[in-house]
Amino acid sequence: MIAVDTQLLVYAHRVDSPFHAAAARLLTALAEGAGSWAVPWPCVHEYYSVVTHPRIYAPPTPPARAADQIAAWLESPTLHLLAETSDHWPHLSGLLAAGKIAGPRVHDARIAAICLAHGVTTLWSADRDLSRFPSLQVTNPLIDAG
Repeated sequence: MIAVDTQLLVYAHRVDSPFHAAAARLLTALAEGAGSWAVPWPCVHEYYSVVTHPRIYAPPTPPARAADQIAAWLESPTLHLLAETSDHWPHLSGLLAAGKIAGPRVHDARIAAICLAHGVTTLWSADRDLSRFPSLQVTNPLIDAG
């Protein structure tokens, strides 16, 4: 199963992103395709936070429009929303120790741990920091989708 990280959600939503067209095509293909795909809940939260933030975008996405976009993604019958499981801490603590992770990179480790716990085979992300977790295959599909 492919999971999608925050940046791709943001790029697919924000038409002012130089990666918008490619990211929108990729997400549309997942949402309308027959295969299962996933988004970790923390990425949904981060997407909303980023696109509505006035210091990141001028103008920011209005909150109602950002929420409508989330609702549209949730309509995909093949989408799975991923959250921490009851054994999240062993997954996360292992990644933190192995990668010597501290500070803001803990968020990336959280995403990786959630994906691994749910059997995600590939995480689509433009975030190179996620490559710190070799047990999770991270691919930037925008490189090939150009």
